[in-house]
Amino acid sequence: VQLQASGGGLVQAGGSLRLSCLASGSIPSHNTMYWYRQAPGNERELVAFMGSSGSIKYSDSVEGRLTISRDNAKNTVTLQMNSLKPEDTAVYYCRLWTLRGDYWGRGTLVTVSS
Repeated sequence: VQLQASGGGLVQAGGSLRLSCLASGSIPSHNTMYWYRQAPGNERELVAFMGSSGSIKYSDSVEGRLTISRDNAKNTVTLQMNSLKPEDTAVYYCRLWTLRGDYWGRGTLVTVSS
């Protein structure tokens, strides 16, 4: 299984970005897809996750501004990020959890300027 994240970039505060993560390989239908982020000097933190059944959870710091969605048929997870703040600057990682294994993609950098 491989994960490929894309969509990062530079945006001004208040702007929007859309991150996507494509999972390829043999992927069990029962799985959970996550977005994490890691800012310079900080530990990696959970941003949001969405299960294959549709359950969703957001961290308190992003709820109301970021929206996670997924296309099970295409094995993709998307993170729509609105009203971005400088403190959202980080490398964003996608993760796929299955009963068979736990997989991480390379990150995509999001930089929010003030």
